Amino acid sequence: MNYRTRDGIEHIETTSQDELLKKLYGSAIGRFSLKILTQPVLSKIAGKFLDSSLSKFLIEPFLNSNNIDRNQYIMEGFECFNDCFTRQIKEGMREIDRTPKHLISPCDCKVLSYDIEPDATFIIKNTKYTVASLLKDKKLAERYKQGNITILRLSVDDYHRYCYIDDGCKTSNRFISGILHTVNPIATEYAKIYAENSREYTLLHTKNFGDVIQIEVGALLVGRIKNHHNKHRFKRGEEKGMFEYGGSTIVLITNKDNVKIDTDILENTALGVETKVKMGECIGCNYSQNHSLTNS
Repeated sequence: MNYRTRDGIEHIETTSQDELLKKLYGSAIGRFSLKILTQPVLSKIAGKFLDSSLSKFLIEPFLNSNNIDRNQYIMEGFECFNDCFTRQIKEGMREIDRTPKHLISPCDCKVLSYDIEPDATFIIKNTKYTVASLLKDKKLAERYKQGNITILRLSVDDYHRYCYIDDGCKTSNRFISGILHTVNPIATEYAKIYAENSREYTLLHTKNFGDVIQIEVGALLVGRIKNHHNKHRFKRGEEKGMFEYGGSTIVLITNKDNVKIDTDILENTALGVETKVKMGECIGCNYSQNHSLTNS
């Protein structure tokens, strides 16, 4: 998988997991196996095991194989594997951009960003999606025609807690049941993972970016999406929730008049390359500010 850091340096990673997923998604036998592996019931069983003390033996191999920087995290009090996976970061290890007009990433991730067409569709790796299929709400989807959709993919080695992107208030969470494909880019070539996977979303009424839809997408062997609040008044950088074991994704849907995503992210996306960012890092800005700067 290819990604670039914000300084423009490109990295190419191919892991044993990538090779396994290529075999699973790329063969008839593998795809048949995935019909079982992607069922939520299997994830629930795995989640219960990873919540139990029996899973503690997995912690050290996981930390070592994924080169987790232990100096960044609070590495104590783990009673099970999921305690380690959802470990908290030490204070000061993620700087939250407090500039009001800057849109921040809610998580550590690799980012892609796409325009939403006038008919409320967008294309990822030659696969057409509709905003309505993600939200199961045609009326809400209509409000985001010609807006932007930003895909923030977390890998297993990332910090799996996420924060609010601005000050504001939120609606209740809406859960949409589905199956649980991996969110590895390999899978997007074979399945509509963002519209098929179990997911949960809310409408964020933000101070600086208007109404933003945030979707948390579950993935293969993710036991739970754990959001802390239902209706809630929030502050920029406040923890919103966490994912338990597995790769996972956050999707931000913004209106065309409110947000302009950073140029490097858009240029990398056009080349099919993800951009690596950290929680709290600026990934765009209030559109009116960007427009005025461009014309000054």
